[in-house]
Amino acid sequence: QVHLVESGGGLVQAGGSLRLSCAVFGRALSSYAMAWFRQAPGEEREFVSSISWSGDYTYYADSVKGRFTISRENVKNTVYLQMNSLKPEDAAVYYCAATVNRPTGVAGLYDYWGQGTQVTVSS
Repeated sequence: QVHLVESGGGLVQAGGSLRLSCAVFGRALSSYAMAWFRQAPGEEREFVSSISWSGDYTYYADSVKGRFTISRENVKNTVYLQMNSLKPEDAAVYYCAATVNRPTGVAGLYDYWGQGTQVTVSS
């Protein structure tokens, strides 16, 4: 059984930074492509970023490109999302997800999900 645990969320002022972490338990992180999604109240879950199993390929939603950076440390079984220049519209619950397939922006193609971590951005 694979278990994902996110951490690092919190309250930050607009323009500030946060780094989210996603720890993977139960199987080697290198087995999976990983992604971050987010969901704001009343909104659908949306793709934020994904990364290939090797870390060689990364993908971003247009709304976060240039501000967010996804990375992974397979030896630590952890994926990160560095979020800079945060905006109020970035506020959401952020979810980590894993897939045995290629990285994708389609939530339904991910096999495992974490419980989420709340990010709040004050204006």
